[in-house]
Amino acid sequence: MEHVPPPAEELALLDRELAQLDARRAQLLTRRAWVVRALQLQARAHAPAPGAPHWGPPPAGRPPVQPWGAVPRTAGASSAPRSAQNVLLTLGGLLLTIAAIAFTLVSWGSMGIAGRSAVLALVTVAALAAPAVLLRRKLMATAEALAALALVLTLLDVYAVHAVAAPDVDGLAFTAVASAVLAALWTAYGLALGRLHLPLPAAVVFAQWPLLLGAWAADAPAIVVGWALLATAVLDGAIALWGKGLGVRITAGIGLAVTGPCALLVGLAQSLTADSPLGAFLPGALLLTAAVAALAGAWHAPNGFARVGGAVAGLAAVAAVGGVLRSAVPGPWHVPAYLLCGLALLFIVRARLPRDAGRGVLLAAGVVVSGALVWAAPPVAEVLLGPVTLVTEAWEGAPEGFRGALGASAPWSLTVAAPVVLAVVAGALGAAYRWWTPLTRVSAPLLSPGAAVRGAAGAGALGLGWGALLLAAATLGVPYPVAVVVETVLVAGLLAVAVWSAGTRGGPGVGVTVTALVCAAAGAVSVALLSLAAEAATYAVVGALMVLFAGAALRTRAVPVQAVLAVAAVVWGTVLTVCAGRSLDLAPHEAAPLVLVAPALTVLLGARLRLHPVALPVELAGLPGALVALGLAVGDAPFLALVLALCGVLAAGAAVRPERRRAAGWTAAVLFVAATWVRLAASEVSGPEAYTLPVTVPALLIGVLRRRKDPEASSWTAYGPGLAATLLPSLAVAWTDPDWLRPLLLGVAALVITLLGAKYRLRALLVLGGAVLAVDALHELAPYVVQVAGALPRWVPPALAGLLLLAVGATYEQRLRDARRVKDALRRMR
Repeated sequence: MEHVPPPAEELALLDRELAQLDARRAQLLTRRAWVVRALQLQARAHAPAPGAPHWGPPPAGRPPVQPWGAVPRTAGASSAPRSAQNVLLTLGGLLLTIAAIAFTLVSWGSMGIAGRSAVLALVTVAALAAPAVLLRRKLMATAEALAALALVLTLLDVYAVHAVAAPDVDGLAFTAVASAVLAALWTAYGLALGRLHLPLPAAVVFAQWPLLLGAWAADAPAIVVGWALLATAVLDGAIALWGKGLGVRITAGIGLAVTGPCALLVGLAQSLTADSPLGAFLPGALLLTAAVAALAGAWHAPNGFARVGGAVAGLAAVAAVGGVLRSAVPGPWHVPAYLLCGLALLFIVRARLPRDAGRGVLLAAGVVVSGALVWAAPPVAEVLLGPVTLVTEAWEGAPEGFRGALGASAPWSLTVAAPVVLAVVAGALGAAYRWWTPLTRVSAPLLSPGAAVRGAAGAGALGLGWGALLLAAATLGVPYPVAVVVETVLVAGLLAVAVWSAGTRGGPGVGVTVTALVCAAAGAVSVALLSLAAEAATYAVVGALMVLFAGAALRTRAVPVQAVLAVAAVVWGTVLTVCAGRSLDLAPHEAAPLVLVAPALTVLLGARLRLHPVALPVELAGLPGALVALGLAVGDAPFLALVLALCGVLAAGAAVRPERRRAAGWTAAVLFVAATWVRLAASEVSGPEAYTLPVTVPALLIGVLRRRKDPEASSWTAYGPGLAATLLPSLAVAWTDPDWLRPLLLGVAALVITLLGAKYRLRALLVLGGAVLAVDALHELAPYVVQVAGALPRWVPPALAGLLLLAVGATYEQRLRDARRVKDALRRMR
């Protein structure tokens, strides 16, 4: 507890400090004049004159002279730190409190009724009177400590009165009355001694209990408890706004944060469990009163609290009015009742409300609308994803109705109001988009969002309207053909909106375009799955989707939108070829070449578009079709080789164009090699040369072309990969081959490569050819060497090794020079 002096005492302290500062300033000015005079005398005499000021240390035995006088002592130098004072006061108050509690609980029975009453009354009165005396003596911290002790003593007095004077009174009722008395007592005490910080917050704490405990003691119904909590919350709010002192307002704010939500929860629970409008009237009145109180508090509260108050007022009003409407309509229509109340808040905020309070009400309306949309979203997802079950039952016959295609487990009777919710919100957003003006009050706009928010409103209206129509068709249970037509028409409408919004300058914005494309894609997938029930429906829907997306791509001029639409058209064309294979009763591997029709068309279309920005996305859209074809042909090796070769042809066709040559050319080469390998494996060819030569020959040709273009290119990068692709696998197989033909051919090829490397000074050919030739020769001579070694006496090999070492040692320097010449020769090669 810090000592805070009263204003008169603080003013005296400030005056003393200012006087000390003035005295210090006069001393410094005197010293400055003396220093200036000394400098002037030195400048005149050019030497220290007798009697001039001396700058050195004073003579021995004399104290130093201080022209500015003695430094005054500060007022706080001899005062004890306030922290020690606070510790002492806290410990003293704590010890007295413990003693009082021990006296009341332990030593109570050793005294008579008169003595006990007299002791507690005397001590309490003394504790209450002491702070007034201490305040007059400017002892604030001590007064606060004794006030805390008096607070504990009043609680002990209440306990003593109940234990002695009213033991038969109900504890809850007595506590309610005692809380009210203590709240009044400490309020009066705090107002009388205004400089104390503890009494008024304590009175606020006591004020939280009388109404609540009184209702509880009277076994009142829940609605009465809610009113008691609401009244307490209103009192807390008033104190938090207009209370005296920061501590009082914070305490009241904490109480409001507890009692206010509890009152709202009680009212909401009673409103939700009411089974008639009359039964929902009392909870509605409670909630509506809470809304009025919250709005009144938001009118005078600071910015952040005003926004919270406005939001609470809006939600409470929706719960109040919506609860009455909910009890008057069937179960599926409960959410629309609350939704209408939430949308009504948008008209209330046009009243004369403060800016932040109005924004809080708008936030409440947004929360209600969002909750309604969350409730209505799962049925829409079920309509979109329900036809997935038809994938395993494709072309087994059209179901009886739309619901039959979606599954019989959906509780459609409970979601009959979901399309209405989506339609109402879509209409509200559409109206906001169409007649977009800032929500205003009298003096300033309540909300003034930009064009991006307007575009978001339009996008939301478009998506929710589309979902409402889909869900309405499922809820009404329309026939299957009608459902297919409706979904297809909706996709066409969304594509038209996307084309219009993307091509209109200053139009609805990117949000509407993206929403239209996303909804169109989702709707297209859903109707395509729905059409799987009948073969004719599948061809009609998929063909229509391909035409719709292709036509939309041709109509729009926005490159990103055009690319997305063109890719979608290619995808639907690929789906159409897959369906054609199913209709022709082809096996999966037999239908694989048919699926490549769509990728072939993308290659032709890419050649037609050439440098158009959409050309690359269209060509890449053919890749999924090629992958599907490969997946279908995996079960049959000859067809897989055929599909790989056809894919290689398509890639080679794309590589004809200069801008695709690099990527498509390498892709075509890989595909051709893979096709060759698969075909050889299917023919049970086991020789590695059959697999490696198709790689080596093109690689060497590419190396020759590169060396012609860049003579400085290294032979390792030009010829190394191609030569290694054949030489190394053949050498590995020849090492274990018992026949003589493969090692002979490999040795001849390696000899030719070595000679070519030596002639044209190509390092890769010389090193690879020589190494393979040496290893191959070693393999061929190894049996004979072993035979000769076995026929010689055992002392001959060591003797030969010794002679070899002697020869190397004798010509060591020459061998080093030979090795350096070989190294330099290899380094000079390419």
